[in-house]
Amino acid sequence: MRYGIVTETYPPEVNGVALTVQGLELGLRERGHAVDLVRPRQPGDRADPPDTLLVRGAALPRYPGLRFGLPATAILRRRWRQARPDAVYVATEGPLGWSALRAARQLGIPVATGFHTRFDHYMRDYGAPWLQGVALRWMRRFHNSAQATLVPTAELQESLQRQGFANVVRLARAVDTAQFDPARRDPALRARWGLRDGELAAIHVGRIAAEKHLGLAVRAFRALQAVRPQARFVWVGDGPAREALQRDNPDFIFCGVQRGEALARHFASGDLFLFPSRSETFGNVTLEALASGVPTIAFDYGAAREVLRDGVHGAAIACTEDSNGDDAGFIAAAMRLAADDALRMRMRDACRDAVAALRPARVAEDFDRLLRSLADAGAAHAAALAR
Repeated sequence: MRYGIVTETYPPEVNGVALTVQGLELGLRERGHAVDLVRPRQPGDRADPPDTLLVRGAALPRYPGLRFGLPATAILRRRWRQARPDAVYVATEGPLGWSALRAARQLGIPVATGFHTRFDHYMRDYGAPWLQGVALRWMRRFHNSAQATLVPTAELQESLQRQGFANVVRLARAVDTAQFDPARRDPALRARWGLRDGELAAIHVGRIAAEKHLGLAVRAFRALQAVRPQARFVWVGDGPAREALQRDNPDFIFCGVQRGEALARHFASGDLFLFPSRSETFGNVTLEALASGVPTIAFDYGAAREVLRDGVHGAAIACTEDSNGDDAGFIAAAMRLAADDALRMRMRDACRDAVAALRPARVAEDFDRLLRSLADAGAAHAAALAR
């Protein structure tokens, strides 16, 4: 089979969408399929990589290093006429994503879209809650133009169906447990963080931005310092809120963006993962923390709802569908787990077990099966019209 994948973010950009899309692409290639990747050109690109079309893009405001693709309907139409995909996966709702939907519809190619980002929730987080309804209608129109919308959890599937999204299909996420492993815990790295044996490292991994509700992580850490005065708070990642956060908290340790084995060492060297975000569609870092054996405090939705059991793998804090959460409960859980070394040690093995079955090969198989079913249905429809 030949599949197309269209995305406006891709490694070396570091975010959940980019890494998820790359994982799906590699999974299809490992299964023997041809994959035609379309993405914006990045600053380090000199020529089109094999099986890849680079299109014009522009910088994303307030997010240095991230880009979005400019409209390219005619370009995609020409490319897909020359080498027609059996089905296309459109991962992002930007101008390039809309172009892909139009080109595929004009050529009669079936499309699946990925629901990766809660832009409606971002409106609230960036001070424009009155635009939430507009953003939701815009996303619904985009995704309902495809034959299927892929989501990572049953919870999100049910929520979108109630809000008028059609053909919503759950595709589980996976985590590389060979990369993220408690065995990568690094005493030398912890020493550079200023920690001695037995001292606690709270860690946050992800984009440092307003929508991540990071003020709660700061309040939780300051509270747990009452029971662990020598604790350190380690931040992995970057983003528009980093400068202010670093200025206001000079004792915090900022490690910047980490990738690959270095990221795995940072995860495994933490003792408690604080993840206060309430705007995630999923939250891949939750799986990565658990695979690394790090007890996690997160709100009970997305990845946490799927795999994190309260009191077993950390703490799952109550959160309503409109993203209101129990902040006091989050802080109390941070204090409770920080104070109990024996409990966290018992949780380490359980964390690893929670994600052991989430294998990338299984997700690739399910993704392949779904795209193949769309291709088969499209071929049957075309044959019926030709009679």
